[in-house]
Amino acid sequence: MSAAEVDAYLAEVGEPGRGTLEALRRSILAVVPDAEQGISYGMPAFRVGGKVVAGFAAFSRHLSYLPHSGEVLASLEDRLDGYTRTSGSLHFPADEPLPDDLVRALVEAKLALLGL
Repeated sequence: MSAAEVDAYLAEVGEPGRGTLEALRRSILAVVPDAEQGISYGMPAFRVGGKVVAGFAAFSRHLSYLPHSGEVLASLEDRLDGYTRTSGSLHFPADEPLPDDLVRALVEAKLALLGL
């Protein structure tokens, strides 16, 4: 895994999605600055202690934040009004970055689940 893999993934994403995902990357790294970056299941992922704590992806109609756990989004349900989601992904528009405080809450919830 390497940050260069994430750079390559982002280089393939058109604007405004690329800029939005770059902002998300910065937000995740603000919470876990020493996270190992790379690709997992074809999408950017951030590992702490060898465990994936966050990820994201670009799709044709939306961007997704991926907590790699069905429990994270359920635990923050009250903060996710207005977002479309599945049990394992939070969808948001390509031109609307997730707020930094929400990203912090999402990453911290996953870290807590992992006991990190």
